[in-house]
Amino acid sequence: MAVSTSPETPIPVGEVSRLIGGWIERLGAVWVEGQITQLSRRPGAGVVFLTLRDPSYDISVSVTCYRQVFDKVADVVSEGARVVVHAKPEWYAPRGQLSLRAAEIKPVGVGELLARLEQLKKSLAAEGLFAADRKKPLPFLPQLIGLVCGRASAAERDVLENARHRWPAVRFAVRNVPVQGVHAVPQVVAAVQELDALPDVDVIIVARGGGSVEDLLPFSDEQLVRAVSAAVTPVVSAIGHEPDSPLLDLVADLRASTPTDAAKKVVPDVGEELARVQQLRERARRAVDGFVQREERGLAAALHRPCIQRPQRMVEDREEQVTAMLERGRRTLGHLLDRADSELTHTLARVVALSPKATLERGYAVLQRPDGAAVRSPQEVGPDDALRARVAEGEFRVRVDGAPGAATAAE
Repeated sequence: MAVSTSPETPIPVGEVSRLIGGWIERLGAVWVEGQITQLSRRPGAGVVFLTLRDPSYDISVSVTCYRQVFDKVADVVSEGARVVVHAKPEWYAPRGQLSLRAAEIKPVGVGELLARLEQLKKSLAAEGLFAADRKKPLPFLPQLIGLVCGRASAAERDVLENARHRWPAVRFAVRNVPVQGVHAVPQVVAAVQELDALPDVDVIIVARGGGSVEDLLPFSDEQLVRAVSAAVTPVVSAIGHEPDSPLLDLVADLRASTPTDAAKKVVPDVGEELARVQQLRERARRAVDGFVQREERGLAAALHRPCIQRPQRMVEDREEQVTAMLERGRRTLGHLLDRADSELTHTLARVVALSPKATLERGYAVLQRPDGAAVRSPQEVGPDDALRARVAEGEFRVRVDGAPGAATAAE
């Protein structure tokens, strides 16, 4: 329960320390896992002092135990080892310090570590942190490479020497950090985040030489894996040797088997690129030469064509065709005109033969009444009717004389 206090009614420091001790007492014994960073075994002392640290966070706690408790694991436990401690929290009121009183210490074996890593691997994979579509492509020619490695380490030397041998103009932003032990994870994470925040850094290499499973544990830490996954800059993992496979290899955008391999994969070889450029130039030259030669052959073939050597021949050929067609048109038109003239002559002859004038010319006459109607029957006229007689050379008037059927000429 919260203690009611105020500026007018404060409680003494001793009372606060006593209350904290009471709350801690109620926690009871717990199993705690961590890494031993400090170990003090004074000769003749019955108590052993340890500092237990969380490798993923900057948190540590003091642990004390009786010598007989520590002697059971003294041969397999040293500074840097991971252990599981069954301890009861204690509060030392006079100094206001928290510590753990260990009743049992168990070293964490390699098999158990690997099992925990496998469980963490499955959990992170289920979140999609290792998915291929999250991988970012590396730039072809990085101008500035961020390198996270141990100080004066073989990994740093391998990366720098191989990269500069391949491309002398490449630049590095090196961050030297611990690559094993309790301080490795937070400092590696901080270095990656610092380099990722620099706009000029094109790619980040996290490199370390080989080591035991325990030595490489920081590079399988969940905090580091998530920091690399959140990085905007492509990250290359170059941890240990080919068989080593920390979780950093799975989340990184590119996995290199060794630091030397990382330099080869990140930095192009200037000699190879010059040779490739030369090959491309030769291919381009051959392609242009081939194109020019093909065009020259095509032009030569075109120049040897008759229409190019003697272009007027086409006009002459067309002239002959036009003349022939003109003559043909004339003949056709003449035939048509002759046929039309013949048909017209025949038609005219038929018209003349059938016309009344031709009949009149043979000596016949046509009698017409005053209204112009032709007389076809004697019954159509009467005595003294005036008629007109039309003959081939003209016409004259006649009058009907006497009975029907007889007529006399009036003029």
